[in-house]
Amino acid sequence: MSGSAKDVLRGRLEEKLARECGETVLAALRNPAVVEIMLNPDGRVWLDVAGEGMQYSGSEMSPAAAESMLTTCASMLNTSITYDNPILEGEFPLDGSRLEGIIAPIVRTPVFTIRKKATKVFTLDDYCARGIIGAVMPAARRLDEEGAETEPDFVNPVEAIRHAVVSRKNILIVGGTGSGKTTLANAVLAEIASLASEDRLVAIEDTVELQIKMPNSVLLRSNERIPMQRLLRATMRLRPDRIVVGEVRGGEALTLLKSWNTGHPGGVATIHANSAQGGLLRLMQLVYEAPEAANLSESAIGTMIAEAVNMVLFIERSHDAGGRRVSEIVNVNGFENGLFRCSPIVVRSAVAV
Repeated sequence: MSGSAKDVLRGRLEEKLARECGETVLAALRNPAVVEIMLNPDGRVWLDVAGEGMQYSGSEMSPAAAESMLTTCASMLNTSITYDNPILEGEFPLDGSRLEGIIAPIVRTPVFTIRKKATKVFTLDDYCARGIIGAVMPAARRLDEEGAETEPDFVNPVEAIRHAVVSRKNILIVGGTGSGKTTLANAVLAEIASLASEDRLVAIEDTVELQIKMPNSVLLRSNERIPMQRLLRATMRLRPDRIVVGEVRGGEALTLLKSWNTGHPGGVATIHANSAQGGLLRLMQLVYEAPEAANLSESAIGTMIAEAVNMVLFIERSHDAGGRRVSEIVNVNGFENGLFRCSPIVVRSAVAV
């Protein structure tokens, strides 16, 4: 098929998909305040709206329309969604958002979630202005051996993160589902682009969500046939200064730690967990999914993580106006007795000045 014929076919499929989505989903895709679009088995369409949280859209989608929509998406992604292959993962063809679709027999009627791509990179200063970083983090105090208060390490939390970027510290961003990990990662990547633009950055993710502005950068995408662990090994031969992983989910954790520990500092990765300590422990669990980690002791893996991960940022959902908050920024100092030794950053003020 010629290029022009492919373009015509693609255009027709996009028109078909738009009709199948219906006006509620299309309007939500156009609305910059909508973060996520969800269809439940009862046919109701729910929206996650920035600053407002989850809300029912007032509209419904029939099972037939939902299955037709997912089938069209699968076709445009060069795959299929069937009774024997009932899960569809990939980019939503109309705008590149992250799509997760499921049909019978796993569910009674089709369900899907569309997590929209960020259209704007929020800077660390934006996080402070919205109170996502500053308002929930009291200024930390540090005492010397005699109990006297000493000077803080940094003026404010943003300065601490920027110092970590300049110092080529590896940063792990931790949070639950929908907490804003990727958006925060993009803010850190913007700092890398600003403060270390001469570096070569190689990033790996399964769905294009990272926004990389580095002039010397490479973005690799994993899939079912080419897993992230294989791409991480390939990354080592691409001469990276910094290595970024969109989300650590499996045994690739061991390869990432090895790369961060062997001459490629200054990286960023995200992981699902409910605290800074939980993120480090989750990373340990994922290391054990690598076959070559079977004979490694907990102490050896914990020490490896403590040496590779220098700073942890924990972000969570909040009922505050910003909808999110960065509630922990800690340095990782070691591993003993089954837990990581972490210390909060010491700042003069919780807000940017």
